[in-house]
Amino acid sequence: MKSVQKYFNPVLFLKGMAMGAANVIPGVSGGTIALITGIYERLIDAIKSFDLKAFKLLMQGNRKEFSQHVDLPFLLPVGSGLLVAVFSLAKLFSYLFANYPEYIWAYFFGLVLASVYFVGKTVEKWKTRTYLAFLTGVAIAVLLTVLHPAGENEHPLYLFLSGIVAIVSMILPGLSGSFVLILLGNYRLVAIDAINHFNLKILIPFALGAAVGLVAFSHFLSWLFKKYKDLTIALLTGFILGSLSILWPWKKPVYLMQDGQVVVKHGRKLVAYYEQSFPQQFDTTSVLVIFFMLAGLISIFWIEKTSMQKEKK
Repeated sequence: MKSVQKYFNPVLFLKGMAMGAANVIPGVSGGTIALITGIYERLIDAIKSFDLKAFKLLMQGNRKEFSQHVDLPFLLPVGSGLLVAVFSLAKLFSYLFANYPEYIWAYFFGLVLASVYFVGKTVEKWKTRTYLAFLTGVAIAVLLTVLHPAGENEHPLYLFLSGIVAIVSMILPGLSGSFVLILLGNYRLVAIDAINHFNLKILIPFALGAAVGLVAFSHFLSWLFKKYKDLTIALLTGFILGSLSILWPWKKPVYLMQDGQVVVKHGRKLVAYYEQSFPQQFDTTSVLVIFFMLAGLISIFWIEKTSMQKEKK
């Protein structure tokens, strides 16, 4: 019983689910959720521990030392929660985006807006270089939002590279792996169609790329946090703030066109980008959008308050 409790911490499982849910939504970063729930640095350190030593311990059958070296009591519940959320929520979000897109965008807009404050306040000293790092993060995130996406591509090598780029974005707070997949043209193909139909031809090369990118990039991130923690958090806070334009709820899709016709693939229209606007009238939909924005804000304040109470205990 103790061993089960050791590897399946329900609190860590729920934090993993929150990360997984965030990664399914274009514009929301699982890294942001990890940062505001207080598990980000531990997550990066655990991922980067999959090195030559870990491989030797595994080959030698030394399970106890391997578990300690890679922090399995942390990784298993977080990873399990993340996978459960990704595979269980793909269909739900497909339905919600088809029927209630404004409300989904609004909730995550409020959630990410509040997280700017809570992540930014972890910077110990704001000085000229930290402000510059913050502004750099904002600029990079805004630049990403104005790029037009590529077309969908099912080639295994492109899927492998998509996996690398997407996973790096997923573990960077403020940069959405799902949004980067949109820019690469493969969001719907990977995050909705392949997951819902368990298409291994798509999922395997993407997952291999994600695994390579995850381990390689985690070493760099861990080094950054240890050497330049304030600068790194300031840069990531800028990423988060700059990504808000992606989540603006009042927008309409502009579909990808080819030879004067809307491109349709697998029975759906492909979105090229979104045009942001303001509500033309203050109706019931507008009231509900504002309600869901506030719900997102309150969610982060509740998470922060709960985390602080647990730390005190």
